Amino acid sequence: MLNFKYLKEIETYMKSGEMEKDFTWSVEERRHEMLDFLDKLMDLGELADQTATAIIFKGSALGALMGTPKSQKGSPPEAG
Repeated sequence: MLNFKYLKEIETYMKSGEMEKDFTWSVEERRHEMLDFLDKLMDLGELADQTATAIIFKGSALGALMGTPKSQKGSPPEAG
């Protein structure tokens, strides 16, 4: 499920300026697709931050202060 190679490709695509160049020369429909992709990527960044916080602080006193529920041993993660 974790595909670091693809994440690196996206990073390279954006850092190199190729995405901006592609956007400049793309038709309107493709531009919307690219903006939707970036919007989803930003949403995933926020979700990654929330998930990392939950994973790191789950079951800790600091986590309890933050409202992160304690983990239950032997129970699978909740599907959502």
